[in-house]
Amino acid sequence: MGRIALRGVRAHGAQLVLSVLAVTIGVAFVTGTFALRAMLASTFDGIVASSIQADAYVRGASAAGSALEDPAQLGGSRSLVPADLAGTLDERDDVDLALAEVSGPAVLVGADGTAVLSTQAPSMAIGYDPRDPGPRVVDGRAPENGSEVALESATLEASGLAVGDTTDVVLGDAVHPVRVVGELSLSAPMAGATIVLLDTTTAAMTYAPDGMVPSIALYAADGVSPETLRDAVAGALPGDAEAVTGAELRDETSSAIADQLGFVSTFLLVFAALALFVGTFIITNTFAMHVRRRTRELALLRAVGTSPAQVFASVLGQAAVVGVVGAVLGVAAGFGLAELARAGLGAVGMELAGSLPVTTVGIVVPLVVGVVVSVVAAALPARHAALVRPVEAMRADVVRPAGPGVARVVAGTLTMLAGTGLVVGAAAVGSGGAPLLGLGAVGVIAGVLLLSPLAVGPVLGVLAAPFVALVRPLGGLARGNVTRQPRRTAATAGALVVGMALVSTTSVLALSARESVTGIVDEETAADLVVRSATPYLPEGVAADVRAVPGVASADLTTYGQVVVDDEPQLVVGFPAEGFGRSVRTTAVEGDLDAYARGEAAVMADALDEHGWALGDVVTIADPTRPDLPAHDVRIGAVIDSHAFSVDMLLPPDVAAAVGATTPEMLFLDVEPGADVAAVRDGVTDAVAPYVVASVLDADEFAGEVASQVESILAIVYALLGLSVLVAVLGIVNTLALSVVERTREIGLLRAVGLGRAQLATTIVIESVLVAVFGTAVGLVVGTGLAAALPSVLADEGFTTLAVPWAQLGAMLALAAVVGVVAAAWPATRAARLPVLDAVSQE
Repeated sequence: MGRIALRGVRAHGAQLVLSVLAVTIGVAFVTGTFALRAMLASTFDGIVASSIQADAYVRGASAAGSALEDPAQLGGSRSLVPADLAGTLDERDDVDLALAEVSGPAVLVGADGTAVLSTQAPSMAIGYDPRDPGPRVVDGRAPENGSEVALESATLEASGLAVGDTTDVVLGDAVHPVRVVGELSLSAPMAGATIVLLDTTTAAMTYAPDGMVPSIALYAADGVSPETLRDAVAGALPGDAEAVTGAELRDETSSAIADQLGFVSTFLLVFAALALFVGTFIITNTFAMHVRRRTRELALLRAVGTSPAQVFASVLGQAAVVGVVGAVLGVAAGFGLAELARAGLGAVGMELAGSLPVTTVGIVVPLVVGVVVSVVAAALPARHAALVRPVEAMRADVVRPAGPGVARVVAGTLTMLAGTGLVVGAAAVGSGGAPLLGLGAVGVIAGVLLLSPLAVGPVLGVLAAPFVALVRPLGGLARGNVTRQPRRTAATAGALVVGMALVSTTSVLALSARESVTGIVDEETAADLVVRSATPYLPEGVAADVRAVPGVASADLTTYGQVVVDDEPQLVVGFPAEGFGRSVRTTAVEGDLDAYARGEAAVMADALDEHGWALGDVVTIADPTRPDLPAHDVRIGAVIDSHAFSVDMLLPPDVAAAVGATTPEMLFLDVEPGADVAAVRDGVTDAVAPYVVASVLDADEFAGEVASQVESILAIVYALLGLSVLVAVLGIVNTLALSVVERTREIGLLRAVGLGRAQLATTIVIESVLVAVFGTAVGLVVGTGLAAALPSVLADEGFTTLAVPWAQLGAMLALAAVVGVVAAAWPATRAARLPVLDAVSQE
């Protein structure tokens, strides 16, 4: 049967091309995801290796936060250690060199006068000690005082500066004019990070004025192993410090990064799975039509003694061949996608290191996935092939039931009811109903797919009415062709139903999120102006300079920081009590804000159960970077319900400062009564101009900017969902092409009685448009209906408004008609070119 399967593939190869293409697309995405993840991991491993080169490190013993939350501390956010400990350790016989490592956020002004920023990579300054064996001077020399800097090679290129140029650097609370005196290499691409190197004195004054640093790098003396050095040094350290080997720190940091990359991989693989799922519609439809066309051939095989199992195996064998060919092509295409992604990331400043990773897992897994998906998709048509009776070989024509069977209707109805029940239950549960909503959505979509043949006749009857009335007799002919086989039409449109259901849900989510965020910002923001930064922090000097601008009545500064609340890491925000009502319209739902003004904490209402908090509780808050400082017992004096702050706890400024939550985030400004807001804004803009990254927004612009951050995330989802829609379009092309082959004799007869080539092509185009619009319409209805549950389920995330983008959904329907025309181009051309006599004589 293996030879029969291969002969079947060779004989009907053209009919299987688009099935191969569907597998290729899905597998390419899987392969590209594995390859991209490997390149990212290789890049970050290189960064870790070049940044952690010492034999051992001394660091704080207390940990809080992850390695990615603080780019200045590759080992994660930990307690600090005294910088002068480096001098003590440097005197040991087993230590060749001990260096206190100093770094912190910085903003470099490029040659064009704007900040040098790329993607989400950090922008930081590092204290450079000439004794450090890691960095290497490529050009010029190392900085020697506060008026000089050196730049990492990629940073120098991205900035447009050259050695010898003058520019500005924002360090801490001041803008410093500096000269670029050197270019240094850190031995590995830094994935877009902006790195400025300072002399050790300037770095210490800026980032370690209290003499505390994140870590001390130790290089072992000759003959001393890293483990021996670690164990020997550990006994000489104070209780709030610990020693680790460089290998341990590298492994720890790489592991934390791998966890983050795992999420990215999972996210991408979900969309790859979606593409493969949609591709199963093409494969199933292809083999269903393939089996139907070969009914007499298969019956003859049965008549000469072939068993049902052998016929079943032969069809699955053909599917396996399709899977293997598609998977092999997909692996090759996937590596091409990975290279394309590398080029795209490089264009925005994030250079990925290493060659294209070719691993066993990265090749075998996509290959297996492609074959398995193809075989599973072909299983049902293969079963139908196995059930062909030998007597059917004697019949001139075989008519199979085209409508949905009773079992399918019952299964579809039960699935639909179960899914709808789960969706309604999710809406009733509210914020905890996301899992129910996901399961319900799967049930609803599955039910719709099972029941869709029932809708083919009525819905397409309505959709085809304009064509029937305006394009006679072609419209009626096209309508008959697409409604004659409702299962086939439903299967063809099924891929579009799934894709457009997800697209419409995302569209509703995007608009609703924008409207919700805009509404929240408009409702809760009382300030006249807002000063924000293009970086995760606002330079410290901005607040003082803005307050000095004439016409500014108040400037409420928000700060943030990682703290430890009752031994649990928490991100908290510092905000002045007088800012409530003045800058932010927030009231207490329990307690009162007067208690907050007296130095007590305010917590979010939806965080009480999560953390076990209650009004009146006393929590212990500590600065994780300074275990030598006393912890603070803070009473919870107010419970608020606000979406203006994305944290669970707010602290008054003095308390926030005492526990280390001091990183400036943004300023809310009120102008003096009677002052010209536009004039004050101009003054504030001039005041923050030297800091490069700060921008001044009015209330409407602030709301729009916050909302645009949500849209930028969803734009990625749109792009990935487009993949499933592309595969769905291939399904329409495939079905139409196979339909032309299946209807060859019918087409010949129509041509023989006077149907012209253009009329035939028009008929097929109308069929394609009807199928595309049908699938899109059903998908949009399903997706919009599912999205109706989102306000209840995502209420705690600030989702307060359900907004349906009717114009966008209408545009999708119009686009579906265009897609139908494009999809029909090749099948219509092929049909029009069929020789009439050959077509009429076709068996």
